[in-house]
Amino acid sequence: MHTINDLLVLMARLRDPDDGCPWDLKQDFASIVPHTLEEVYEVVDTIEREDWTHLREELGDLLFQVVFYARLAEEQGDFTFSEVVHDITEKLLRRHPHVFPDGSLASRRSGAELSDAQINANWESIKQAEKVGSDSSEQMISVLADVPNAMPAMARAEKLQKKASRVGFDWPESEPVWDILRGELAELQAAAESGDAAHTEEELGDVLFSVINLARHLKVNPETALRGANNKFTRRFGYIEQQLAADGRAPQDESLDSLDALWNAAKQAERGE
Repeated sequence: MHTINDLLVLMARLRDPDDGCPWDLKQDFASIVPHTLEEVYEVVDTIEREDWTHLREELGDLLFQVVFYARLAEEQGDFTFSEVVHDITEKLLRRHPHVFPDGSLASRRSGAELSDAQINANWESIKQAEKVGSDSSEQMISVLADVPNAMPAMARAEKLQKKASRVGFDWPESEPVWDILRGELAELQAAAESGDAAHTEEELGDVLFSVINLARHLKVNPETALRGANNKFTRRFGYIEQQLAADGRAPQDESLDSLDALWNAAKQAERGE
C-alpha cells in the first residue's frame, strides 16, 4: 500500500523542472482552483448517490489537490505539507478542549459531557480568541470576518446569518421571517413593475436572502433543498422529453399548454396516480 509520503514524492516528481509533467509544471495556485471546486462537487455527488466505491477514488482526487497546493507553497518557500498537517492538528486540539483537555493527543476527557450548545459556544469563543491573538492591531474584528467572499452566494448567506444569530441578531421564531419574506416579495414586484433593472436585482437579492433565512429557521438546508428541486425538475422534464420522443416530437415544437399538460402528467406519474 502506498503512503502519503509516496504521494508527496510523486507530486515532487511531477513538478520537477527537468523531467516533470509539462502540464503540472504550468500550473499555479489560481489555475488549480477550478479543478479543486470540481473535485469537491464530485465528492458531494458520490455521497449523495451513496456510491461508496467511487467515493474512495474521489477523496483521493481531492487529497491530491491539497498536496498540489502544498507543493507550490513549498517551492516558493512559504510552507510545507507537513506544516499544513501540524497546523490543522494543533488547531483541532485547541478547539476541542472537551476531548483533549490538556491540548495533547494523549489526553482524555474526564467529567460530565458537554451539550451541543456548550460545545458550539466554546468553539466560537476559541475562534474569536484566535482572531484577536493573530491580529497585531487593536481594530475590532467582526464576527463575520472569517466568512469567505469567494463562497457560493447561497452558502455564504446561510453562514453570515448563522454567525449573526450566535451573537443574538436573529428572530427567536419563524413567524417574523415569513412576514419579512412577504414584504420583500412585494418590494420585488414593485421594483420589477417600475422597470428599474438595478433596483430589481437588489430586491431579488433581498428575497433570496430572506428565503435562506426562512430555510434556516425551518431547519432545512437550502442547498440540499434546491438540489432536490433541481433533480425533481430534471426528472420531470426528462419525462416530457421521453413522452414527446415516443411520438416523434420535440419540446421546442410544442405549445406551452401542451408542455404544461405533460408536466402535470409527470407529477401524477411520480405520485402513482
